[in-house]
Amino acid sequence: MAGSIEPLLDELDRSYQEAQERMSDPAVYNDRREAADAGRRLKELEGPHRLGQRWREARADLDDARADGDLRELIPELEERLVSLEEELKLALVETDPADTKDVIIEIRQGVGGDEAALWAGDLHRALTRYAERRGFKIDPIGSSPNESGGYKEVTFGIKGEGAYSVFKWEGGTHRVQRVPETESQGRVHTSTATVAVMPEAEEVEVEIDPNDLKIDVYRSTGPGGQSVNTTDSAVRITHLPTGLVVAMQDEKSQLQNRQKALRVLRARLFELEREKQRAELDATRRSQIGSGERAEKIRTYNYPENRITDHRIKLTVHQLDRVLQGELDEFTEALGAEERKRALGE
Repeated sequence: MAGSIEPLLDELDRSYQEAQERMSDPAVYNDRREAADAGRRLKELEGPHRLGQRWREARADLDDARADGDLRELIPELEERLVSLEEELKLALVETDPADTKDVIIEIRQGVGGDEAALWAGDLHRALTRYAERRGFKIDPIGSSPNESGGYKEVTFGIKGEGAYSVFKWEGGTHRVQRVPETESQGRVHTSTATVAVMPEAEEVEVEIDPNDLKIDVYRSTGPGGQSVNTTDSAVRITHLPTGLVVAMQDEKSQLQNRQKALRVLRARLFELEREKQRAELDATRRSQIGSGERAEKIRTYNYPENRITDHRIKLTVHQLDRVLQGELDEFTEALGAEERKRALGE
C-alpha cells in the first residue's frame, strides 16, 4: 500500500513547495494575473498536502506499533486509519476543474415548442434561481427577452458565491419537458425544450478584450411585442469580430450599464470558448466526460404526467418533479459530482 502512495506524496510535496516559492516571487506578486493563478494553485494544494502529512504520521505510528510488542493491540486501528486517509488523499488529489470555485453566468433560451418552450424556459429560470437561493448564493439578473405568453425567449443571470460553477455546471445542455400545455384543449402531451448554457464568470485579467475587435451598435429597446419601450438609443449590441460572437443587452435604462453587462457576458463566452478548445485537446486522449454542457446535448427529461425526471447522463430517475422545480436539485448535483470523481479516480 505504501509503495503506491509514497511517490504521489513526494510529487505533492514538490508541487506545494513550488507553489509557495511562486507566491513569494516578486515578479509573480507584481503581475495581477500570475498572482491570482499562483494563489489559486496554493489554495488547491493545501488540503491534499495536510492530508499527506497526516498519512505519513499514521504510517510512522503503525511502524512503531509493529516494532513494539506493547503497542500491538493498536495495529488494527492504525491500519484502518491509514486506509481511510489513503482514500481521502486519492479523492483530494483528483484534479478538479480550476473554474469550480468561480461565479457563473447562465443563459436560458426557449428551444423547440413555441410559446410552450418559452414558458418552460421561465420554469427552468425559476427552478435554478430557487436552487441558488437555497444554497445561499446571490442572484444577479443580467438581461431578458420576455415572451408575450409570460415566459422567456431568453434570460441571462449571474450566480455569485464560492463554488457556484461546481454546483451549476451540471445544468448546461438541453432540458426536455413533456406536459399538456394550458392551451391544449384535447389534453395531449406535448414535448418542448429549453437550452441552458452555464459559463464560469471570467475576471478581466483572465480575458483581455481588444476594443479594436469590437463592433458596437446602439438602438432602442423593444418590449415582447416588438414595440419600442423607451425614447433613447440605450440598447447595445456588441459583436466580437474575431469570433463572430454577438451579445445584445437592453434591460437597463442607460447605454453605459447595458454596455458593461454585454461585455461581462461576452467575456464569459470567450472564456468558455477557450476552455472548450482546451477540453477538445484533452478529449482527444480522454473520452469519458459525463457531459460537455453543450446546448445541443439532451441532459434531462421532465415528465409532468408521471411526476418524473430522468438525467440521461447518469441514468438517474426520480419521481419528485414538483420538488425539483421548487429548486431541490441536490440529489442530481451530488450524483453527477460523485460520478465525475469516480471517473477521475479510474483515470
